[in-house]
Amino acid sequence: MKPVYVINGFLESGKTEFITFTLSQPYFRISGRTLILLCEEGESEYGANLLRESRSLVETIESEEAFTPSRLQELERKHKPERIVIEYNGMWNFRNMKLPKHWKIEQQITILDGSKFQPYYTNLRALLSEMIRDSDMVVFNRCDEVKDLNTYKRNVKAVNPSAEVIFEDSNGEINQILEDDLPYDINQELLELDSQAFGIWYLDSMEHIGRYEGKQISFTGIVLKPDRFPKDYFVPGRMAMTCCADDMVFFGYACRYDGAYGLKEKDWVKVTAAVKKEYFAGYQGEGPVLYAVAVEKAKAPAEQVIRFA
Repeated sequence: MKPVYVINGFLESGKTEFITFTLSQPYFRISGRTLILLCEEGESEYGANLLRESRSLVETIESEEAFTPSRLQELERKHKPERIVIEYNGMWNFRNMKLPKHWKIEQQITILDGSKFQPYYTNLRALLSEMIRDSDMVVFNRCDEVKDLNTYKRNVKAVNPSAEVIFEDSNGEINQILEDDLPYDINQELLELDSQAFGIWYLDSMEHIGRYEGKQISFTGIVLKPDRFPKDYFVPGRMAMTCCADDMVFFGYACRYDGAYGLKEKDWVKVTAAVKKEYFAGYQGEGPVLYAVAVEKAKAPAEQVIRFA
């Protein structure tokens, strides 16, 4: 299999600078050739010295229609690279990208200009979501004037919960503690979660379960009863819109409740539960597990779908 590294993002987001930095690092050096497929031309260019020292060469693909498996194989036969780095055009729909069958994406990284993210998220949300959906890492650079990095991170996590999110300013990587910006008092023993707070709690607990162990949460959610779940477990949660009306996901964690067998799929309930971190087979590992203190029938909220706009 031919290893492929995909670096995507909108024009002038810093993709070329990121690839340039990476190629210059000793850990990324190889003995064979690296083929860089350039899908758009910005202000930055690859220096001749870097290309020579890293045994890299650049080929430009002018249009989305020209980015085809046959064209890529033609370039592979021409240059015989050991690996391929694709600087993908952010205005091309990532869902349409097709690679030769023997090419394997080893890593996908999305580079975003933090100073321009909000208009991108507002006006180009569908394209943005396709970019980050399968990314291993999302890097926000130029964040010097950005005040609410929390929202940026939640927007990414709503689409791709497993992505590593990194923020950078002119001084380098930003290590920000997000706890003070949560929409509830993390020091309370019982967290009352409305619709928006539940979505934020769900995303935050993925990475910071330690903040919530031993606490209780209370929220209104819909009942989900997955096949092959233990009879005394169910999943209370909410539907969340991550991009558009056609792109929704269910936010919820396993909940142990003695009366779970009596609950009906899609019923609305108010759940009060203790939060623990433990192994659960449905997660194939450790994660947040709820232990119900009380489960009561409830009315559906006025806004049944959580939005992260």
